[in-house]
Formats: sequence, C-alpha cells, structure tokens
Amino acid sequence: QVQLVESGGGSVQAGGSLRLSCATFGYTSSMNCMGWFRQAPGKEREGVATIDNDGRTTYKDSVKGRFTISRDNTKNTLYLQMNSLKPEDSAMYYCAGDYRFSWNPIWCADRRSRGDLDYWGQGTQVTVSS
Repeated sequence: QVQLVESGGGSVQAGGSLRLSCATFGYTSSMNCMGWFRQAPGKEREGVATIDNDGRTTYKDSVKGRFTISRDNTKNTLYLQMNSLKPEDSAMYYCAGDYRFSWNPIWCADRRSRGDLDYWGQGTQVTVSS
C-alpha cells in the first residue's frame, strides 16, 4: 500500500521560509508526477506546484519566484522550498502523486489544475503571521 507522509509545516512570520517534505512509502518505483496542493479554511483546494519524472515543473502564478518544487528519486521524497512567505500562503499543504505515465509532456502540469492524482498525503499545516 502506497503512503505519502508530509512534514516540515509550522508557523512563521511573513517573509520567513519553510521547507516541506513528502516521503513515499510502500513502493520502490518513483511516481511519474508529483505535486503540492493547499487548502485554506473556507476555500477550495488549489494546486501549488507539480514536477514530473523528467524534472518539468509548473507553479501557481502567486508562488512563482518564491516557491521551488524538487524531488529526490533516490530517497522517494518530494520537497517544496517556500521563501518570502505571505499570510495568504497559510493553508493545509498536501502532497500528491501518480504512477501513471503519459507521452503528453504537459500531462503532469495539467494535474495541478485538475487535482486528480491517485495518491495523497494527510497534509501539513503552514501558518504565516503578519
């Protein structure tokens, strides 16, 4: 059984940084597409960033230049480096992944808006105070 476990959330002041991690357990192969999503109270879940197995990334416009998604396939771990954090970044952050393969080079990028990845973690809370 595949499990995704996030860590690294916490409370920071505006302008601060956090690094989220997401470890994959239960299957040794790397997921073809992985991403970070977030949901604030009373708001819909939104895609923050995705990365495919070729390293292609996509970001939500409001986090471009501040967040960096990366992965270490040798450790089956996904990361999200978040810098210059703002109060509006406060949310529960979820990692997600999918083993499905597509020849379409933007298939993983499309998952950021669709949010239809197969596996999800339980989330880690990020709170940014002004």
